[in-house]
Amino acid sequence: MGRLVFLFASSLLLMVAARTVSAAVLEHSFYVQNLTVTRLCKRQVITAVNDSLPGPSLRVREGDKLIIHVFNMSPYKITIHWHGVSQLMSAWSDGPEMITQCAILPGNNYTYNYRITKQEGTLFWHAHSSFLRATVHGAIIIHPRARHSYPFPKPYREVPILLGEWWNANVVDIENQALALGIGPNISNAYTINGWPGDLYPCSQNQMYKHRVEQGKTYLLRIINAAVNSHLFYKIANHNMTVVAVDARYTNPYVTDVVVISPGQTVDVLLTADQPVGSYYMTANNYASASGTAVGVPFNPSTTRGVIIYQGAPSSTTPLMPVVPAFNDTPTAHKFFTELTSLVGGPHWVPVPLNVDHNMFVTVGMGLDVCPPNVSCQGRPPVGAALSGNMNNVSFVLPTSLSLLQAFFFNVGGVYTTDFPANPPVQFNYTNPSINADLPLLFAPKRTSITKVKFNSTVEMVMQNTALIGVENHPMHLHGFDFHVLAQGFGNFNPTTDTLKYNLFNPQMRNTISVPVGGWAVIRFVANNPGAWFMHCHFDGHNSVGLSTAFIVENGPTPDTTLPPPPPDLPEC
Repeated sequence: MGRLVFLFASSLLLMVAARTVSAAVLEHSFYVQNLTVTRLCKRQVITAVNDSLPGPSLRVREGDKLIIHVFNMSPYKITIHWHGVSQLMSAWSDGPEMITQCAILPGNNYTYNYRITKQEGTLFWHAHSSFLRATVHGAIIIHPRARHSYPFPKPYREVPILLGEWWNANVVDIENQALALGIGPNISNAYTINGWPGDLYPCSQNQMYKHRVEQGKTYLLRIINAAVNSHLFYKIANHNMTVVAVDARYTNPYVTDVVVISPGQTVDVLLTADQPVGSYYMTANNYASASGTAVGVPFNPSTTRGVIIYQGAPSSTTPLMPVVPAFNDTPTAHKFFTELTSLVGGPHWVPVPLNVDHNMFVTVGMGLDVCPPNVSCQGRPPVGAALSGNMNNVSFVLPTSLSLLQAFFFNVGGVYTTDFPANPPVQFNYTNPSINADLPLLFAPKRTSITKVKFNSTVEMVMQNTALIGVENHPMHLHGFDFHVLAQGFGNFNPTTDTLKYNLFNPQMRNTISVPVGGWAVIRFVANNPGAWFMHCHFDGHNSVGLSTAFIVENGPTPDTTLPPPPPDLPEC
């Protein structure tokens, strides 16, 4: 018996040692500063990390610990958010300004310290202050642990594809102008692939992303939508792609000729170079779900493109161009968003929690606000009013004196209230455009109202789009958690019939969900990570006017489920 106990203990120690050896501590320095680049016929000063656009890719393995020193040498205050990283027991490193920390002021620095836990695939990092994420962003590439493999054939190469937006202007000025006028921000001048606008734009013939492939080889494209305010369609001429992961969660293989990707989302696809030797354009263009609605949201109708070049293709070859989807092709977008499913039994797969402790029904959309002092409010929609986002008729206001996480940890009152409504205060025909004539529904009070939940409780949220101002596909991002997407649909959510549509077996998991235009989506997650966690629209133009809320998750019963104290270099407000 003693020998059996010894052998068991030895085996356990070897397993622990193997897991420890396979994890590493990776240390990086991010220098945030001005960078002068040339795009679209002009030289432009941007804010960038380590003099690159996009910024540096972080390549890690599951289980690795990251220590990242951020030195703010720019003229703007800034924070960095590690988008999609669960930050299990490391909430102080999540990064959203005034939620988990105050901003890093010019000339100051802060060190982010966190571990990648039970996540594999592609995520990304970006600024979480103002519109700076337009140029301050980069990939997070999470490989399996050493001696572990992908749940699909190993690709020949891996290629980050970061889709973005470009303005011929200072992006901080773009946001400030929008807030000063009470309207949405000016549209971007171009879309980009890995920082390049592509040859359809002025002065951009030689500013196009190119990737060379070998015929017969398979490549893993890690696609990231780092755009500030645009859903995007992504295609490659004459090629299908096989989706194998979204938001760093493995999926059942899904073959498609088009990827639809919202701001904040990532999609991993396998691309096999199985076409005749030649050149093939890859493209990204806008899915503008709100265009033509009452809100009349302008959008950039242009297309960015890069090129896939087969080895051996003559340099004189004219690349083939795909047929790009129409900007309002909602059927294609909805098909892509709803047909993805999780890889049951795959690495880090999580079954759906079946018992719900906290039910929420939350309206999501735009509204109006009384024009603030010193703001002209002369633009759309009605003159004399400002655009304002809200959830359940609450327009979220960031704290100013202390971050939510600091207020929670130190039990400081007066920073936030815990009265965010679990249901709309007024029930109405949410997706009927005639509600725009109901002025009381259009104006939502502004306050810092959040939801507090018990540790390890299960939260289910129905997010219902509204037609106030206009219907739109809203990309909603939850910090600190991945959630199961149980169902999505159009119109008003009907609890009698739509709950029957829930996928409780293999729903996709995400950290960012596109709530369908004029429709609804249902998510469910376990609140097993104590801290303060932001939930917001990943259109920065909507988030900046209050289309957001937050959760406080209380501490658990043991020391390893209790939020640790803040690091000594946490920035002060």
